[in-house]
Amino acid sequence: MPVIMGTAGHIDHGKTSLIKALTGINCDRLAEEQKRGITIELGFGFLDLNPELRIGIIDVPGHERFVKNMVAGAAGIDFVLLVIAADEGIMPQTREHLEICSLLGIQTGLVALTKTDMVEDDWLELVQDEVETYLAGSFLEGAPIVPVSAHTGYGLDALRAQITALVGSFASARRSDLFRLPIDRIFTMKGHGTVITGTSISGTLRMGEEVEIYPTGLKSRVRGLQVHGTGADMAQAGERTAINLQSLDVEDLERGEVFCH
Repeated sequence: MPVIMGTAGHIDHGKTSLIKALTGINCDRLAEEQKRGITIELGFGFLDLNPELRIGIIDVPGHERFVKNMVAGAAGIDFVLLVIAADEGIMPQTREHLEICSLLGIQTGLVALTKTDMVEDDWLELVQDEVETYLAGSFLEGAPIVPVSAHTGYGLDALRAQITALVGSFASARRSDLFRLPIDRIFTMKGHGTVITGTSISGTLRMGEEVEIYPTGLKSRVRGLQVHGTGADMAQAGERTAINLQSLDVEDLERGEVFCH
């Protein structure tokens, strides 16, 4: 069953840089994001842990102004990669994102302690102790804390190994009948029409099937599918999915509605 990892953490703690170092994918696709150096919209990528194992990645904004975007992305993930910068430690959106993940029912994950190249070893040890103490009593109590540097590459292999071990032990409890997908992006693609994206959380969907939007009750048909950015005939639970809809306009849809059939 495909698995989705989501990032969480304070602004400028290096979530997007870390994902780029791991995958080669820059999840900040918007010109404004690249100009300002901050994540505004959800970003998506994938990580090949071995030739047979690919996981999806959702990179969320860290700024408090974009917490709604963060919630939209976190709603579809299986486990969280909490990113904390070693030079700053626990910050407001570190706390807020962890609380959101807990409220959404996320039950497992790990911690990446970034920017280790910017601090001394003694300071790094203090921050690790601070993080362990803070996570006590949360769903991340006892989770691996991996010091890394996206700049130098330090710790990236260790982080991949921890992610691989976590995914290998992950047991998905998704339902397998009704296809459900919380919408996190809606846009128009020239020559194709309206496209929605999200993380499929149960069931399967195939080309040509009829679908219904909740709670509006609007109906449409699947005219195109992509899974992790590649054309597909079928999407299943746990996959990042883009769906090209017939006879619906962008104005008919809202982020957060659940897409079913």
